[in-house]
Amino acid sequence: MYIKKVKGNTYCIVTKMTYIPFYKINDEEIIMLDTGWKDGQREGIDELLERNNFKVAGIICSHAHIDHVGNNSYLKNKYNSIIAMPSHEALVCSSTVNLKVYYSTQTLSQVKKHFGHMVCETDIFITNKQNYIYVCGIKFNILHTPGHSPAHICITTPDDVTYLGDSLISYEVMKGAKLPYAFILKEDLKSKEKLFKLKSNKYIIAHQGIYNDITKLITDNIAFYKNRAKKIYDLVEGTMTMEEIMKKVIENWNIKIKSIYHYSVIEKMLRSYVEYLNETENIELILEDGFLKYKK
Repeated sequence: MYIKKVKGNTYCIVTKMTYIPFYKINDEEIIMLDTGWKDGQREGIDELLERNNFKVAGIICSHAHIDHVGNNSYLKNKYNSIIAMPSHEALVCSSTVNLKVYYSTQTLSQVKKHFGHMVCETDIFITNKQNYIYVCGIKFNILHTPGHSPAHICITTPDDVTYLGDSLISYEVMKGAKLPYAFILKEDLKSKEKLFKLKSNKYIIAHQGIYNDITKLITDNIAFYKNRAKKIYDLVEGTMTMEEIMKKVIENWNIKIKSIYHYSVIEKMLRSYVEYLNETENIELILEDGFLKYKK
């Protein structure tokens, strides 16, 4: 884990799995854009911050996923950090009960065990009509890109560097991703289209890349996600329940299910693609013999 300069006062903490950007207010205070995982990253982030004598004065979160808000509460308690987050995402992280709404296939006990550390107190709520915010007196521009999560945002620093979060995935991720996640794929694809109009000097992708131009990457992302949906469509035969579709995907794509928790994650990922195919009228949802089933 190390620090990489991007431009001006905008830097990245480079981990094995993610780029975590931050903006230097001065030699001692920084504003982090997301905070990474708790498991596997907290210790390294902690050590890096202390070695550089950095205090986390503020945190701006792109969205409320475990790998992006995993250290929010920890850093807030340690540094009294100000946390800014889209209102809908902040609501998800406001309690374990609200996390249970999002992770609906898991029990409350499971949610507390796996996601309880995501609960945090948000100080600045970013509405879906705001195109900028001030954190610690620093102005950051906001682009609303819902889809990957309910209210995902992209954040532009004063150096004209835009943190894209998970609104795009890098070519490296595309090489190994069998089922990249989107909460609502139809909306996620709309948000990717919106990125064509974004003009910044540099772009940071959470998993994992820094780009000067993202035009081709946007096109390739859209094609990649649509291709994944098409591959799932091709597996639908006759009438099939969601579990039957999932069984086919797991077998055909050689996905190894390692635990009940892993199963629920894969099911959540797959559901978005099946709902996209339903919304785009490639398949339809019917009731057959008392069961919900999909057919072409």
